[in-house]
Amino acid sequence: MTLILYRIMQRPQTNEFAPYYRTYISLIEGDNVLPVLDAQTAELRAIFSQMPEEKGTYAYAEGKWTLKEMLSHIIDGERIFAYRILRISRGDETPIEGFEQDDYIATSNAKNRSFADLLEEFDLQRRSNLLMVNNLSDENASRMGTASGVGISSRALTYIMAGHVTHHVGVLKERYLV
Repeated sequence: MTLILYRIMQRPQTNEFAPYYRTYISLIEGDNVLPVLDAQTAELRAIFSQMPEEKGTYAYAEGKWTLKEMLSHIIDGERIFAYRILRISRGDETPIEGFEQDDYIATSNAKNRSFADLLEEFDLQRRSNLLMVNNLSDENASRMGTASGVGISSRALTYIMAGHVTHHVGVLKERYLV
């Protein structure tokens, strides 16, 4: 999906997120994350759309996620980051709990889904999230909240959302698609 006009969302300051998230945020170049978010659906489709379904159960090592589980994890992350952005940007000061990604994958049913189905789910979620973050005011984008026990801003979460996908695309290219 291409948005006609991207809102400029400045890069978060280091006091807007925990040091753990620096890795994800640093993967996003420049000072506007929205074009990156917009391009990632096509990037994932390019990787997975021509992949044979039987390759979906491939994991590069024992105990690592399969390709379909990795894609399911990306979708889970997308939903969770969006939920956090929504709550924090709307001024909800209730601390947001963390989540255990391996527990989510264990019950994701990813192995029984097609790549096309997983990609469609990501695309729909991402399109919705793009509309949400593109319409955040500067005040709402910089609003701080608490997630997983640490302070974080809506715009930091938006950069993390994009960086999370970029991180996993890198893992896919380095460890799965060799």
